[in-house]
Amino acid sequence: MINFKLTLKLRNFKVLGPLFFLLCSAAYSQTLNYPTRPVTLVVPFPPGGVADIVARPVAEALGRELGQTVLVENRAGAGGGIGMGYVAKSKPDGYTLLLALSSLTVIPQADVVIGRSPLFSMSDLRPIARFTADPTVLVVKADAPWKNLKEFIDDARRRPKAINYGSSGNYGTMHIPMAMLEQGADISMTHVPFTGAGPALVALLSGQIDAVSSGPATILQNIHAGKLRALTQWGNSRLELLPDVPFLKEEGLNVQYAQWAGLFIPASVPEAVAQKIRSAAKAVANEPRVRDSIYSAGSPVQYLDTPDFERYVQQDAKKMAEVVKRMGKLE
Repeated sequence: MINFKLTLKLRNFKVLGPLFFLLCSAAYSQTLNYPTRPVTLVVPFPPGGVADIVARPVAEALGRELGQTVLVENRAGAGGGIGMGYVAKSKPDGYTLLLALSSLTVIPQADVVIGRSPLFSMSDLRPIARFTADPTVLVVKADAPWKNLKEFIDDARRRPKAINYGSSGNYGTMHIPMAMLEQGADISMTHVPFTGAGPALVALLSGQIDAVSSGPATILQNIHAGKLRALTQWGNSRLELLPDVPFLKEEGLNVQYAQWAGLFIPASVPEAVAQKIRSAAKAVANEPRVRDSIYSAGSPVQYLDTPDFERYVQQDAKKMAEVVKRMGKLE
């Protein structure tokens, strides 16, 4: 007696089996030969900020290492959340990468606090390499009335909410350190969010706002040109490029913050592809042209390979969650 079900299965296997094999072979070949076309590096902020300054030389060098053009694409909005969410939800094939700042660890917690539908989850993205990690620097216009941090804080205490500062967006890498300063010094200022560091800096230079806290790369040139005055910074030691600027712990405030920049990929990218990107990133971080380019902008390369960067991101996420909880929902 003929087993029709078995016969049908055998016929289906004869037809679909080779097709399945071909599809698997094609997918394996694409992974093995990655990349076979240009790669996009998403910067979740407008041009001119720390992420963009790091991304440009990194993208050029990644292109040389991978043998394909790496295009920088700025996708700004929601303090970086729009671009980060875009990469988190992109096809996990290694052709869409993310150059993120430390706001990446803040935004998921901020979504919880403000009751917003999550733009992405930390588990959606995989850390690959950290390139920089700088304390932010508090700057005001060179003709501002405050000559040092004490004068700035004393004035903020006398005139609550009168001093305003700009940032790259709510809960972003320029907002968080200023909120930490407010908490540590028991002062209250007015926060003015922009779409990125570049627009915030333009607003400061034009006198629309009073201060910003930003990474050295975006403000160093204007400090040296005499357009901005640095009052303090959020590190735990003096900066080589700004040796005369005291850090907050020197001023008696137990406040510290680092604005880091790192490379991420969607979490489900095939391991073989992830390792190719990891190897390329390591080579990029050690390339003299990249190191010189980033250093000349004000940020020495502080590379962390994937395992160390993963631990670093986890620790930073825990710390930032507590800061965001204290900040609460913004008005």
